[in-house]
Amino acid sequence: MALTAMVVAVIVVFSLMPMLRLLQEIVLPGGHFSLAAVGKGLGDPVVWRATMNSLVVGLGGTALALVLGVLVAFIVGLTDIRMTQALVLCFVTPLMIAPQVTALAWLQLFGPSSALLHLFGIAPPLGTPNPLYSAGGIMALLGIQYSPLVFLVVRAGMRRLPRELVEAAKASGAGPFRVAGTIILPLMTPVIVGAAALTFVSCVGNFGIPAFLGIPANYLVLPTLIFQRLAGGGPAVLSDVAFLSVIIGVIAMAGIFLQDFYSRRRDFRITTASLPPEPYALGRWRLPLELSMIALIAVILVLPICGLLMTSLVRGYGVMLTADTITLDNYRFILFEHAASRRAFLNSFSLSIAVAIFAVFVAVPVGYVIAWGKARWIKWLSVSVELPYALPGVVLAIASLLLFLKPLPVLGVQLYNTVWIILFAYLARFLVLSVRPTVNAYAQIDRSLEEAAEVAGARLFTRLSTIVFPLVAPAAIAGGILVFMTALSELTVSALLWSSGAETLGVVIFSFEQGGDSKYASALSAVVVAITFLMMLGVNLFARKLPSGVLPWRD
Repeated sequence: MALTAMVVAVIVVFSLMPMLRLLQEIVLPGGHFSLAAVGKGLGDPVVWRATMNSLVVGLGGTALALVLGVLVAFIVGLTDIRMTQALVLCFVTPLMIAPQVTALAWLQLFGPSSALLHLFGIAPPLGTPNPLYSAGGIMALLGIQYSPLVFLVVRAGMRRLPRELVEAAKASGAGPFRVAGTIILPLMTPVIVGAAALTFVSCVGNFGIPAFLGIPANYLVLPTLIFQRLAGGGPAVLSDVAFLSVIIGVIAMAGIFLQDFYSRRRDFRITTASLPPEPYALGRWRLPLELSMIALIAVILVLPICGLLMTSLVRGYGVMLTADTITLDNYRFILFEHAASRRAFLNSFSLSIAVAIFAVFVAVPVGYVIAWGKARWIKWLSVSVELPYALPGVVLAIASLLLFLKPLPVLGVQLYNTVWIILFAYLARFLVLSVRPTVNAYAQIDRSLEEAAEVAGARLFTRLSTIVFPLVAPAAIAGGILVFMTALSELTVSALLWSSGAETLGVVIFSFEQGGDSKYASALSAVVVAITFLMMLGVNLFARKLPSGVLPWRD
């Protein structure tokens, strides 16, 4: 009972209280019933335009992500293509990189300031608008950013394909395209629809890419509209932006409910369980397909990173990178001279480490209750854990602002305009990243050891610390590392919560780019990318000791 009470208390504080406070601000502002914020929002043409723009880029980004993600999942999962681990690692990397870094990398690849285009003498004249400053540019980068998410979901679903159906179709003379179209795609329909719903929610709630590409073109979506209004009006407009954040939440939940409605209309259950199908032998087509995959990796990962690195090594806007112009001054400035950058490194690392440690130790008891609890309400507990991450980050940010606008009752401690409010939002948002692999680990271990200890008289804390934790620790720690990498350069939440002295790396990168200092933004982004990729490679070394499914880029 004590463990369950503790878990419920954590869920209430980090999941339910912020959302209830958000709804209270809309319906009961100042403690009195009023729908003024609702009426004002519904009557504002700017809100309707931003809502339509959010739907357009959300659907467009989702469509592109589905095409790329499903195609790569089919190639990797159904063929005998080589170098799959390296290709998967590189293809998934954009998902682990912060969206604002992705946007900045692509901005530095195109346009008149591109050091890479200058190197080949094909850069457009200075003053020419960057082609990515448009709705099409936003949709393209959202598709690239979240195609690995589709890939991971679809590839996981393909492991449950019944081999006998595929083998029967092959024996009947069906070719690979016919098998894919008549057997694999129908069976994968619920998985693909689920991936589409997750991607749509992510696209609608994304702040970094629309901020970098949309604000210069005056193409506002709901997250950037909230940012602009909150930056210009402060706490006085919290009721208005709370309503805008609820609109984002409604759009996101509508996508999830549509996915659930579609899945319920047909029965997609697989009545047999077997090994995954044997991969198709590509024969003479294997090398061309492998080269095509390498070219895809080059386009979505290598070229943008090269553009980012080259911009970080030049002295100014539009300068061609040569042996005479190359410099490390930009790195020296952001690492040793710029006070806000130094504070951002300290804040982001401290926040990320704190959140990761919290997530590891809380994930063990939370996962214990979710995985092994037998009460009917446990499934709602699981949903509540995922709520802050399933909803767009801007919704949680506004809810956190409302929750801590006044000092904490009894304690009188003020979290508003401090780094602690960012810590709270990170704890709420990223906890599920450690809970998910921990729950999976519980499902893969034999509970008889823990039950034997219970029969022998060991108390719950003793069983958790001496038996359960050592067994699930690798998965929980791997989840904590994912939390650290995700929180390190996060922007969507911190862009609305930061204050002077509480800057994060994502905020400083955004501020540099908004101020026209692309070379500093590129240098700081390059450092973040290097840290992220090195951590991915480091964790990869211990992948064999982890339960399957813990690392998204590993089998």
